[in-house]
This record gives sequence, C-alpha cells and structure tokens, in this order.
Amino acid sequence: MARKPVTHKKTTKLQTTGKLVAFEKKDRGRQREPKPPFPKQHQSRPGIEAKVAPRPRYKAPMYRGADKLFDKVALITGGDSGIGRAVAVLYAREGADVAVVFLPQEKRDAEETAQAVQTEGRRCLLIPGDVKDPEFCRDAVEQTVEEFGGLDILVNNAAFQKHQESLDDLTEEQWEKTFRTNIFGYFHMVKAALPHLKPGSAIVNTGSITGLQGNKQLLDYASTKGAIHAFTKSLAQNLVEKKIRVNCVAPGPVWTPLNIADKDAEKAAEHGKETPMERPAQPEEVAPAFVFFASEADSSYITGEVLTLLGGETTAA
Repeated sequence: MARKPVTHKKTTKLQTTGKLVAFEKKDRGRQREPKPPFPKQHQSRPGIEAKVAPRPRYKAPMYRGADKLFDKVALITGGDSGIGRAVAVLYAREGADVAVVFLPQEKRDAEETAQAVQTEGRRCLLIPGDVKDPEFCRDAVEQTVEEFGGLDILVNNAAFQKHQESLDDLTEEQWEKTFRTNIFGYFHMVKAALPHLKPGSAIVNTGSITGLQGNKQLLDYASTKGAIHAFTKSLAQNLVEKKIRVNCVAPGPVWTPLNIADKDAEKAAEHGKETPMERPAQPEEVAPAFVFFASEADSSYITGEVLTLLGGETTAA
C-alpha cells in the first residue's frame, strides 16, 4: 500500500497544566508540557486515557517524520493509550502500518489510537486480548501478518502495576498476574513473532527506572522490570547472529492511565513532581526513543541497550 501524503499542520497551541494557551512566535520550537499539581483523580484499572485530565500528550506536534520506518509493520502491545499510543502515532508518522494489542475494556482508547494512526496516513489493526495468554499472543502475530503481509517491529509494552504498602499486602495472585503480564507476555510475544522477523527487524521492550533502582511499594512490578532489562540483554545476544536488534526504553514517571489507576487521587495529582524537571514525562516525549531503536537508520549498530529517560535524574542505578 502506497503511503498517503501527510499534511503537517503548524501547531499554535500547547497544553500546560490542563489549559490551552496561545504562545508567541518567539516561543516556537520550545517544548512546554504540563506540570503538577494536576487535578485530583483516580480510576479503576486498567484506566481509560479519555478520562484523564489533563489528557496525556501523544501527538508530538514538533516531531517531523522522515520515512525512517517506511512500509514497515509494527505490532505494539498496550498500544491503546499512554506510551504505546504515542509510539503508534510516531511509527505511523515514520511510514509504518501498526497493529495494536489492547484489553477489551480499553476499546474506547484503542479506537482513538487507530484514528490517530490513520490520520498519519497509515493503516491500524486493533487486536483485543490479554498477553498473559500465549495462544492469544500467537494469534495476534498471525492476524498482523495476515493483515499487513509481514512483521518488522515488535514493541512489548503492556503492563500491570499495583502499589502495595507492605509485603504482607502483596498476594500470590497479584505477584503471578504481574509476572504473567509484564515478563511472560514479553516472552510469549517474542516467541510468536520471531518466525516472521528477518534481518533488520527490531524488538523494543518497555522497562522502567524501578527495574534499576527498585521500589518498596512496587516489589512485583519492579522485579518484572528488572527481568525485562535482563531479558533484553540476553535476547539481544541470542538474536545478534540473526541480525535482529533488541533494545529497551526505561522511563521514569510518565503521565498515563496506568498511574491514575494505581495511585489515590492525592498522589496522582503530584505524579512526577519528585524529578529534577518537577513533572512526569508526557508519552510524546518518550516515543521518539522507540523510533530510534526501531529505525536502522538510527540504531543499526545498537542492540542490548537499556536507555533511561528520567527527567534530569542522572543516577539510574
């Protein structure tokens, strides 16, 4: 399918602390993102981005595509919202068709992501299901290959997170759910995708600063993120002879529904304030790293890396 021409509109407004304000000509080229305190809010899991205030920013108006992924096919788990949605949009802007895996209850967000991808002139396939199920992972890959004729990029991004104050509060059921989603799901997706990947293909995993520093209230989540970092490095070694690159993006706090659904309203309002930049990253600020790792033009000599995005924090471990 030939890529449809994309018209980039000049952005004349940016969102700050939930409000849209005009900015003067001299400010063009400057990135302005919302800072806490945000409105106090909480949602039940998994969280719906359409209900978050201010809306997480994913359109990246300053980002200009350069056909780095022209006619590639990408499969993104957890692509309905947050980081996954922003990655889907930038991949489309770089010329890729995108398949998005999402939980059925996230359909509202997934449909918005599909529309955003189509606005960029590319196709989007929505695949509802749960990455904890290896059979579903195989089916998601097969659907993608059947729809788009191949697979070039796998982004493992789906995650489950739930704070617990003490070890006594962390149940075996939660421990297993977190591991089956966050690391088993990555394994299942790679196993399913690998037969379709070829030299030049890329796998990009989503890690976390918690996997490097730990987090006393996210014992299970942080443990899976540490596992993802080791999985990335080990898999990169395993696939280097196949010329398939494997890398990981490990952000600090990001403004996504995952955190709104996990924190109480008071803490959600202050999310990311502890960083040197005094705010969380917006998804549009994290997504370019995923483009970098997917693009042979940018990272053909890079595999097995864990890239931290920490808002000014310089000590990752």
